Amino acid sequence: MQDHIDRSGSEPQFNSSSSMFNLSEFLCCPLIQQTAQTEKQCFCFVNTFINQNPSFESNVTLVLSYCQVANSLTSLKTYCQDALVSGSTSSPTPTSGKLKIIIPVAASSAAIILLVIGIVIALKCRKGKKKAEGYVPPAPADDQIVTVESLQYEWEALKAATKNFSDDHKIGQGGFGIVYKGTLQNGQEVAVKRLSSGSCQGEKEFKNEVALVAKLQHRNLVKLEGFCLAREEEKLLVYEFVANKSLDYFLFDAEKQRQLDWPKRYDIIKGIARGMLYLHVDSPIRLIHRDLKAANVLLDEEMHPKIADFGMARIFDEKTYCHTSRIIGTYGYMAPEYIIHGQFNVKSDVYSFGVLVLEIVSGIRISAMTYQSGMTENLLSYGWKCWKDGRSLEFINPTLRDSYSKTEITRCIHLGLLCVQEEMRKRPSMSTIALMLNSNFAVGALPIPQPPAFMYSGNADQSTMSNTASIPWSSGTSTNESNTML
Repeated sequence: MQDHIDRSGSEPQFNSSSSMFNLSEFLCCPLIQQTAQTEKQCFCFVNTFINQNPSFESNVTLVLSYCQVANSLTSLKTYCQDALVSGSTSSPTPTSGKLKIIIPVAASSAAIILLVIGIVIALKCRKGKKKAEGYVPPAPADDQIVTVESLQYEWEALKAATKNFSDDHKIGQGGFGIVYKGTLQNGQEVAVKRLSSGSCQGEKEFKNEVALVAKLQHRNLVKLEGFCLAREEEKLLVYEFVANKSLDYFLFDAEKQRQLDWPKRYDIIKGIARGMLYLHVDSPIRLIHRDLKAANVLLDEEMHPKIADFGMARIFDEKTYCHTSRIIGTYGYMAPEYIIHGQFNVKSDVYSFGVLVLEIVSGIRISAMTYQSGMTENLLSYGWKCWKDGRSLEFINPTLRDSYSKTEITRCIHLGLLCVQEEMRKRPSMSTIALMLNSNFAVGALPIPQPPAFMYSGNADQSTMSNTASIPWSSGTSTNESNTML
């Protein structure tokens, strides 16, 4: 598209008899007709635009005539007379401003003209606004404020939706707050996270981060619907409600794990990879999640995964490493460079992904110990030895015996071990992981993994304490992280 548009010449004319003309291009006429009737005042800004840009009269009125709204500029003015009089105090700037930009560029073909009229006018006039009870209407200020304020819910609405945050509506709890199921007055189900107190983050910074996280739109991420700043500086986050709880609810239960056959597990692995690839590469704000684990992967009605909980996420610059003196995360999922040096980047998320893949294949928690030949081993040691000794199929969950694909499952074990290598630079990127999972990538073509970072073997009588909750663990001076997300 050209940066400068020459308006000195006449507008390109549209010839409806041309062989290139296709009536199917006009299939959104009903939308224009409905808008002309139900949003008459907004629709009639077209008349104002034509008055200001007369060279576009013929093409615009041609489309309106075809759609049986107005067959000439005179009839359009007559049709719009009442609306323009009644709306004389309203400013047409938001709509007409967009038309001034778009129509000169797009008016050279009938399809694009209709697209402009049908979408820019009709949809702008009828732009969907959140009507759910509990929303604070956005103030007509600058775009950033509108974006933030349009996400805000009223405290009373969320209190009513969760029955005063009753224990009966509690559906989860993590290191940063309790999550409740709520039903808004319009029937929409939501998940309301009541953040733990003690945050030093100010109201402005909190709102800005809400606006950033709300821009994350991917089918494998849980969508942030909004927020609430309640009395006494209490903060609440409102997410889409995901029906089937978290992955760990199924994965580590002896009975429920039978609902996850291999095709479902493989789809879950691929879905998590797509979501992480979006965060690392494709999202408007590039994020390191820092707390990827089975408890933070939710499953929808069809068992599709959605990555949740961005309470520890950090915006990153791919050219540099991030450093922190306050280690926060979940034991077993944290990469060695993060635990030992406070250093992390996208490859730290890759490590967590590798642990999660090995958990999904085996059905064993990273915190659990297995008993093999008089020795206890952690998950990484057990997986590594099975792979090294050519016994990879011994590593898989017994419930998968009748549903697994040998090629897919050995690829996932191999890939999981590549992700948990101690040397960060040897771990694959999420882009490479997605390619490996979504193509006929031969296992023999994969690099040979080095031993995992954290391997443990001990006598069978040794006991190990485990914790899979997200907790802060300080190394050096403990400080609040100002760049964590929601």
